[in-house]
Amino acid sequence: MADQTAGEPQEHLSDRYNPRGKLDSEVVYQGRIWNVVQDRFQLTDDGDPLVRDYIDHPGAVAVLVMNDDGEVLLINQYRQPTGMNLWEIPAGLLDVEGEDFQLAAARELAEEADLTAETWHVLTDFFNSPGSSSEAIRIYLARGIGEVPQHQLHERTDEEAEIELAWLPLDEAVDAVLEGRLHNPSAVTGILAAAAARTRNYENLRPADAPWAAHPTQRHLWSNSGDEGSAAVPPVDQD
Repeated sequence: MADQTAGEPQEHLSDRYNPRGKLDSEVVYQGRIWNVVQDRFQLTDDGDPLVRDYIDHPGAVAVLVMNDDGEVLLINQYRQPTGMNLWEIPAGLLDVEGEDFQLAAARELAEEADLTAETWHVLTDFFNSPGSSSEAIRIYLARGIGEVPQHQLHERTDEEAEIELAWLPLDEAVDAVLEGRLHNPSAVTGILAAAAARTRNYENLRPADAPWAAHPTQRHLWSNSGDEGSAAVPPVDQD
């Protein structure tokens, strides 16, 4: 039996773009914000067709806001699917066609927290639930915080009208994650990523305009590396 506990070290371990043979695709449910799509595809050329349903999602951006004291901003709002008030970080859908990703994040920060930021970096990218949704999320680290001018304040409605804000030292936010007190995926991912980035003095973070090849609208950025079905994200200059 092969040793499952050891293996050759892999440099630059990375997800790869590896689309399989799609036979057909159809929208089986059309929703108010997103649709459910059913794909029929083959894993291999001689394999039997497989059918998978998933949410066709425009993607989202989120913002881990950090002030000069190293505290991070959390916002609290009600989420109907969970029946819970969750502590989250500012975030929103990429539902404005052609909108720049970072500008979308800045818009969400202004709308949900009445804040602006001077310094932006990509903190991390992830798929929220890749077995059931195409949703790709990019989390930014935003620093150099300022307030939105009074005459430009966004009027929040519905669930957003109940938003409450809290500033928390990063270490306390990490404790809240590890103790199971926070559940929002962007908040959990962003807080832990920020804590990891802090150990390197945030010097390894990508610029705000770094390519995002994993987003469904940006798949053309993947470049074939020579192996069948493999791909690599284009190199990004570091700040």
